[in-house]
Amino acid sequence: MERRQRVFRDRLCEHLGRVTRFVLIALLLSLSGPAAPGEIPLAERKSSYELMGPDTRAMQDDDAANPGMLWVLDGEALWNRREGAAGKSCADCHGDAGASMRGVAAHYPAFAAGRASPVNLEQRIDICRAERQQATPLRFESRELLALAAYIGFQSRGMAIEAPAEERVQPFLQAGRAMFTQRQGQLNLSCAQCHDDNWGQKLAGAPITQAQPTGYPLYRLEWQTLGSLQRRLRNCLSGIRAETYPLGAQEYVDLELFLMWRARGMKMETPAVRP
Repeated sequence: MERRQRVFRDRLCEHLGRVTRFVLIALLLSLSGPAAPGEIPLAERKSSYELMGPDTRAMQDDDAANPGMLWVLDGEALWNRREGAAGKSCADCHGDAGASMRGVAAHYPAFAAGRASPVNLEQRIDICRAERQQATPLRFESRELLALAAYIGFQSRGMAIEAPAEERVQPFLQAGRAMFTQRQGQLNLSCAQCHDDNWGQKLAGAPITQAQPTGYPLYRLEWQTLGSLQRRLRNCLSGIRAETYPLGAQEYVDLELFLMWRARGMKMETPAVRP
């Protein structure tokens, strides 16, 4: 019994030590001024893939080993399944996804005239379900919605991101930029302080990435499942002890739009694998 108590105590201290180091590093970042000129130059942008270990990169590179491909296969089945009162499938309207969806995910979030605002890919799928299939919209982070988003995203793998930047999206793009650069939360941190000013350094032993959204939805080993970009954004906000928003909130879509614009020209990796 005493040995178990000692082991438990040692593990608890080790865990608390990691948490303390994370908080201390975050606090140092929050108290520091700008550490870099600003946004990352286009020529210096890097996918998080380049900061991963060889085992994780190999997992992403091999479709037979990439767990995200299971969602892609499910998405293909859902693409061809008739649903809703209209009795239609995605394929009935769009045909072969390999042709009709090629490059589509690389242009989202995109402006939806019916909503007078940009929507992300998951929201576009649900709009089609409600309006075309007359089916119940899928829940955010549900396996079905992630599967369809991964399947559509897969059709753009290797293609360059071309986030819209026309006049009507400018207010939303600027709102996303403001959210990216705004200090917030109890740790008083902004996204830019980590991902523009300190990328490549270590935080609690893990490399700080540039937050380039090239592979979503992606399989995260920490989650042991596929997840959307909005799920990752919520994780980051929680990490700096900031307010989170409901999935699908305009704040997240605006931030997604800015991140995709920031990653313009970079290659899509869906479904990516991350630690």
